Amino acid sequence: MASDLERDQLIDSFLSILRLEKGLSENTIKAYSSDCYTFKSWLLVQRNSVLKKTGEDDIKLYLKKLHGLNLSHTTINRKLSSLKHFFIFLSKKRYIQNNPVINFSGLKNIKSLPKSLSISDVNSLINAPDCSNFIGLRDRAMLELMYATGVRISELINLQYTNIDLNRSLIKVMGKGGKERMIPFGDNALSWISDYIEFRRKNNLSLQSRDFFISQQGTKLTRQAFWHRIKHYLSKTGLSKDVSPHTLRHAFATHLLNNGADLRSVQMLLGHSDLSTTQIYTHIAKQRLSDMVKEHHPRG
Repeated sequence: MASDLERDQLIDSFLSILRLEKGLSENTIKAYSSDCYTFKSWLLVQRNSVLKKTGEDDIKLYLKKLHGLNLSHTTINRKLSSLKHFFIFLSKKRYIQNNPVINFSGLKNIKSLPKSLSISDVNSLINAPDCSNFIGLRDRAMLELMYATGVRISELINLQYTNIDLNRSLIKVMGKGGKERMIPFGDNALSWISDYIEFRRKNNLSLQSRDFFISQQGTKLTRQAFWHRIKHYLSKTGLSKDVSPHTLRHAFATHLLNNGADLRSVQMLLGHSDLSTTQIYTHIAKQRLSDMVKEHHPRG
């Protein structure tokens, strides 16, 4: 029991460092926690062993077990990465003498291109809400702003009045890892945001609320509720339902690159810490150009 408590305290101490010193998001912390505790339980049940005695053979068998679950390469790599960071922590704490994960490398990811929408499809989706009522006007303003800025849905619904600068057409969002960024938006988004604000003022809709996008009851809009609204508009317009909450974000990045924006600028707008994350959008842009040539060029 004391040994179990010690191991739990080690994992909790590791997670605290990730939270306080690395500034990782709670979702990332939860993933690390799940990965570490799952491995600890497997080690005890399947190998009748403990963290201090973990060897390379244990890691090999654990990875084999993960492969047997038909997990994606991305998921297996994440779990391996969690263990790597955890055992580095244990080494620094001198809890272990040899790091059993140090010689293991991740699987090569087969990157699939994120789905995007054409400009015509985006226009159909954005024009779908009935703006004669509060819900439709709110949804139109949200869709316009999401496509204009490329923000994540979570960043969009967490916007507060103080995060929006109408005079300079800027929004301030809190991204992953607690990183703030300022994003400009165009006249279309500005017009619909202004109409939405005016509607709330005229109808006295929870003007005390600091949240910018609210439900009809005046409460903060949830991520799930807005995604449900997007699916409703996809169905209404006859667009493919095989679309993720990130689709407008993908479209934002792809259309910018297709129209000559540089990769570094798009990286800053999206809030990617690593340029390689943004580079996948160049493949989408090239793919669209290739498809266009094949379809329209006489010698395509």
